Amino acid sequence: MTVLAVIPARGGSKGVPAKNLAPVGGVPLVVRAVRACLAARRVTDVVVSTDDALIADAARAAGADVVLRPAAIAGDTATSEAAVLHAMDAYGALRGDGAEGAAVVGSPGSPDVVLLVQCTSPFLTAEDLDGVTGAVTEDGADTALTVAPTHGFVWRQDGAGRARPDGYGVNHDKANRPRRQDRPQEYLETGAAYAMRADGFREARHRFFGRTALVPTDPARVLEIDDPHDLARARLLAPLLDPQVLPSYDDVDAVVLDFDGTQTDDKVHIDSDGRETVAVHRGDGLGIAALRRSGLELLILSTEQNPVVAARARKLQVPVLHGIDRKDLALKQWCDEHGIAPERVLYVGNDVNDLGCFGLAGWPVAVASAHDEVRAAARAVTTKPGGEGAIREIATWLLGPALKTTPAVAAVPAVPAETPAPRTPHTLHTVNK
Repeated sequence: MTVLAVIPARGGSKGVPAKNLAPVGGVPLVVRAVRACLAARRVTDVVVSTDDALIADAARAAGADVVLRPAAIAGDTATSEAAVLHAMDAYGALRGDGAEGAAVVGSPGSPDVVLLVQCTSPFLTAEDLDGVTGAVTEDGADTALTVAPTHGFVWRQDGAGRARPDGYGVNHDKANRPRRQDRPQEYLETGAAYAMRADGFREARHRFFGRTALVPTDPARVLEIDDPHDLARARLLAPLLDPQVLPSYDDVDAVVLDFDGTQTDDKVHIDSDGRETVAVHRGDGLGIAALRRSGLELLILSTEQNPVVAARARKLQVPVLHGIDRKDLALKQWCDEHGIAPERVLYVGNDVNDLGCFGLAGWPVAVASAHDEVRAAARAVTTKPGGEGAIREIATWLLGPALKTTPAVAAVPAVPAETPAPRTPHTLHTVNK
C-alpha cells in the first residue's frame, strides 16, 4: 500500500518571513516535517510542494522529493487541498509510466492514502503520522486527523462590535458548569496531520469526507506557528520536547569553534599592569587535538580582535579568524574556499553573535552556559559549560569517549595533543595576552 505524505511549504509568509525555513531546535521547520515523515513506518513516499528554491533545496537535502507549485496555487488565498491535489498529480506522473493521466486512481503512480502534513507544527512525531495513517489503512476510516484532548470551557461573544457584547458558553451552559469528569470528552484539532483515502479525496476535494477518525496526540506537543511569538515559544520548548540527537563523525566534515564563552568561561582576568588572561580547559585541548587528528577540518572563529585568541589557536595548531564582525559571512566564505557544505558543519557558540552561524551550520551546538536564545536555536546542547570541558564533550560525541579516530583516518600523521596535568586532568590553563 502506497502512502504519500505531502508537505505544503510555500515561500511567502506575512506573519513570519521565510517561516518554513525558520529553525526550531536548530532544524528548519520544513526539514523537521520531512524527518518526521521519513521516520513514520507507514509512510512510503514524501514530497514537499513549494514555489521556493531555498525550501526545495532544504527538502531535497533532508531526503524528500520536491514538486514545484505553480503561482496560481501558491498565494495567500490558496488552499492546502489545492496543493495536495496538484502534488498528487505531479508525483503520480513522476512515479507512473510518464503517460498522460498516469496519476489517476489505479495507475502505477497513484497512492492509496495521502497525508497532508503541516510543517508549521514543529513537534509532530512519526507516531502521530502512523496513527492517522493506520486509522485509514487498518481501521476503515475514510479520513483521520490528529487531535488534542481538552476539557476547556469554550466561549463566544454575542453581538460583536456592540458596546457591551454578551459572552455565552459554546460547549456548556454558563448557568450550569459540570465537573470535568461529568463533561463529555472534547478534542481540539491540532492542524498537524491529516490522512485521507486518495480516491475519496480526489472525488470530495476536501479533507473531511466519509467517516472521520480522531487520533489523540500529546497536548503538550501541540503548537502551530503563525506569528513570531509562536516561533519564539517553539524555540524555547524544543530543548524540552525534542529528543536529544547528537551528531556522529559521519554527520560532519568540519568543526568551527567560537572562542570567548565557548572555549573559556567568558571571564577576563586583569592584573595590576592591565594585562588580560583567560582560563581554558586542558580537556578541551585534548579534544581539539583528537578532532584534528581525525581528519575533520577545524577553525576558530571569533569576534574578538585579541592576541590571546591567536595565541591559543597557535598552541592548538588550528586556523583562526578573529576580529570578525559578521561571523556568518566569514563562515560562508570559509566553507566555499574549502569546498565544505554548510549543512556538514558543526558550529559551537554561546552568545547572540553566533546566531547567524547557527542559521548556516547543519549542526549548531550551544554550550550549557550559552544565552537562552542561543540554547533555543541549537540543535544540541552540551552538559558542560563553556571553559569547563564543553569542547571535550563534543569531541566524545564524534569520536567516542576514548577519542579514537576511525581506522581509515588513524594513519594520518598525528600532531601531539596537549597532555593533561598529572594529578588534576581538569586543571585550567592560563594564557597570557
